[in-house]
Amino acid sequence: MHFDFFPSRTITIYMAKMFAVRILAVLLMLTLVLQMLDLLSESGKILAAPGNGQAQLLTYVSLRFPQLVARFLPYSVLLATLITLSTLNQNSEVVAMKAAGLSAHQVLAPLVLVAMVCSAFTFAFNERIVTRATSTLKAWEAVGFGPIPKDSGVKANVWLQDGPNILFAKGVAGEGKAMTMADASWFRRDPNGMVAEIVRAPIARYAGPGWQFDQPTSFDVQSSRLTRLPAPVIVAKTVDPVQVLINKTDPDSESLPQLSRSIAAIRNANRQTGEIDGKWWHKIAGPLSALLMPLLGGVAAFGLARSGHLFLRVVLGMALGFAYFVVDNAALAMGNFGGYPPLLAAWAPFVLFALIGETVLIRTEE
Repeated sequence: MHFDFFPSRTITIYMAKMFAVRILAVLLMLTLVLQMLDLLSESGKILAAPGNGQAQLLTYVSLRFPQLVARFLPYSVLLATLITLSTLNQNSEVVAMKAAGLSAHQVLAPLVLVAMVCSAFTFAFNERIVTRATSTLKAWEAVGFGPIPKDSGVKANVWLQDGPNILFAKGVAGEGKAMTMADASWFRRDPNGMVAEIVRAPIARYAGPGWQFDQPTSFDVQSSRLTRLPAPVIVAKTVDPVQVLINKTDPDSESLPQLSRSIAAIRNANRQTGEIDGKWWHKIAGPLSALLMPLLGGVAAFGLARSGHLFLRVVLGMALGFAYFVVDNAALAMGNFGGYPPLLAAWAPFVLFALIGETVLIRTEE
């Protein structure tokens, strides 16, 4: 029996159903409470935009709710692990299973199975739902919760440095040489750093080098004179499409294939991609955090409840689980600053706490 990971079909189904129900209950509780608090803090900004009402509040909820689900699903798995295992322990069901010959790993096996499903769901949910919702929400926030941009792939409010000058566009669409800017402005600054001239155009196209402003107008700051230029002009010759890509590449708003293409384009321009590489790997390692929770919270299942140590075991499991999230965020931040290689920053916390969880389980129960 010790070599069979799932020795009892009845026990597996019983524990898996119990665990899954508790995950859904905890997740629903967390997301509803946090969604209400978030909506209270943002509703004033949403309703301040002309024409916004209840429909826009519901739209905000539909875009924010997937983010909350993806963020707090691993926490829900941890809390559900502690609730499930402490309940089984208190009712002496774990004692009965161990008396029947099940090892500690076999007791946790149904929970690990459900956690694997949660990890797979989280990855797919992030790729298909969360990235799109995040992209749309950020674009909506960029226009002050006004009319939602139809193309969420358009990069909004892009500021770029052109030597001492500044290039700004309200929207950027396309890739590479086909990239275009909408409502573009070029701010020419004098040697003292003051804006001397502002050139605007409804459309700007990459001219390689520089950006061609169609139907441009020039505003001279000193004389306050607005002049319509007779022909297109080319400005910002030091700015290329890769700078736009680097400036506005958002791993949270791009799926894994999209982010891979962005990284490839940045590398082709001989630019560093260390920070984005770390987030690329974390898109895979992050959802697997749910898989660790039954292992880290497994200490709550064992030990006699009547000994008075059950509460301490629950606290230890909770401490291990939350310590993982702290270390994971710290490692990712260190990777962003270049302190860790991207692969190490994304995967080291997962491997470290998997070993810690196995060590605690083996030393205490096996």
